[in-house]
Amino acid sequence: MSIRIMLGFDMETDVGSFTPFYHGLAKGTPVILDILSRQKVTGTCFFTGDSAKQHPEVAAAVKAAGHEIGCHTLFHETIGDDLFPIPGLRPVLPEEVPHRLDLATRWVQEAAGVRPVSFRAPRLFGSTAMINALNDLGYVADASYPMYFYKERLEPYHPSRADWTKPGDLSILELPNFADMAMPSNDPYGRDRDQWPLFRTEGVDALMRHVDGFVGFCGKAGVEPFLCFYFHPWEFYEMPQGEFHFGEAAVRPDAFITKNCGAVAAREFEALIVRLKRMGGRFLQARQVAAEVER
Repeated sequence: MSIRIMLGFDMETDVGSFTPFYHGLAKGTPVILDILSRQKVTGTCFFTGDSAKQHPEVAAAVKAAGHEIGCHTLFHETIGDDLFPIPGLRPVLPEEVPHRLDLATRWVQEAAGVRPVSFRAPRLFGSTAMINALNDLGYVADASYPMYFYKERLEPYHPSRADWTKPGDLSILELPNFADMAMPSNDPYGRDRDQWPLFRTEGVDALMRHVDGFVGFCGKAGVEPFLCFYFHPWEFYEMPQGEFHFGEAAVRPDAFITKNCGAVAAREFEALIVRLKRMGGRFLQARQVAAEVER
């Protein structure tokens, strides 16, 4: 059985919005590129405008290695609807979305020398306003749909201009991030069905059980399995355990956020690729998925 796989890497500050540091971007990206090269697979790196602007050498390395450069907002802001509350993080206003996405696109293009045509929203917090703006900017793929939350879309689809979670006639292709829909959920938002960050917190065997569950669920639904993953460069560089202190305060992420970052994450990630290849996985960039669907 052939299974399409999209490996996506969100190129952002360490631990997402919770620090201003780019240690993981600088040190973790080479680890990712080495593994992808060794395994002869491709992926898409979604840069925030700020990460590309501050570290154009990282964008250049990704481009030189033949991987796709996508966009991940301007500063890792919440560009869509917040699915669950995070203190201090409020969505930008819908009327602000087109300008911010246009600016983020230009920053990535200026730093990388290529205009991004694929996008992913931070934390998969997307929205209809976001999708319409991306479509109008000429994006061909968006990998923001959180399957664990909306539960309806299992495979890529063209969204509606009136509701991005429904099929419609927009030209952009929505790529759902897979979740194990075969398992019961004990989380109010369904996050225990999600794929992240199982590859490093519980290991590749645990993640593959969810992959198998999803593939089986797709088979029963008569849908071709499509596995869209998300990872982060900071996961491939050892993150401090405990507090991140800067400015006038400190942030203490939950333990699972930074557990096994670094060598464990690298080992389990490469093992995951090997296992996915054994089951017939075809690795595609986001824009390549869109091109295949259009053929």
